[in-house]
Amino acid sequence: QMQLVESGGGLVQAGGSLRLSCAASGRTFSSYVMAWFRQAPGKEREFVGAITRSGGSTYLVDSMKGRFTITRDNAKNTVYLQMSSLKPEDTAVYYCAAGSVFWRPVANGYDSWGQGTQVTVSS
Repeated sequence: QMQLVESGGGLVQAGGSLRLSCAASGRTFSSYVMAWFRQAPGKEREFVGAITRSGGSTYLVDSMKGRFTITRDNAKNTVYLQMSSLKPEDTAVYYCAAGSVFWRPVANGYDSWGQGTQVTVSS
């Protein structure tokens, strides 16, 4: 498995922006599809989107299109989630995950997970 460490979470006002990072180690990063999920208190883990191995294609769920962007830097073994126009309902713990298929919207479609980073959006 690959080790993944998320960072960049925090408290932001509604309408603000954050960029989350996920640093990978232990495996060949460019061999993996990367994804972002999030989990709000009392809710199931929710798929946010994914990016191909090369970074040439991404998928985002409809509610996040136009506000979130996923990119990756294979030279830095890092995937990013740029979030803008944040809303209180975006409050959640955000996780990155590594897998082999672009894309699977369920948690069991991914082999490695980070510990998560908290994002809190105040109204």
